[in-house]
Amino acid sequence: PYYVDLNQNLFLQASLHSSDENLMVFVDTCVASPNSSDFRTLVYELTKSGCASDPTYALFPSPRGDVARFGFNSFSFMSRFPSVFLRCELLVCRQHDYSSRCHQGCGGRFKRSADS
Repeated sequence: PYYVDLNQNLFLQASLHSSDENLMVFVDTCVASPNSSDFRTLVYELTKSGCASDPTYALFPSPRGDVARFGFNSFSFMSRFPSVFLRCELLVCRQHDYSSRCHQGCGGRFKRSADS
């Protein structure tokens, strides 16, 4: 556990450990829940499809493509829940594939043909 005060800035980093240097990581979706085993009933979206849902959520520059840095202000689920748990979904893409979901940023979606 990591203990913080309310409205304190939290900074997180996700790193991809791979021998392939041509990969990059992208923060797609992050949700918070007061229950570590239930991320469906009572959740708060920080980001969805790469778009900030929380006004304090921000992406930060990272030294390499295999590192994603982001942050937000800490919060609580009302006073009856003492803890907040995070679950983030990250995407891994080819570094120089500019048509990939990682390079599309907020809300990018792949288009499918009608027969797929």
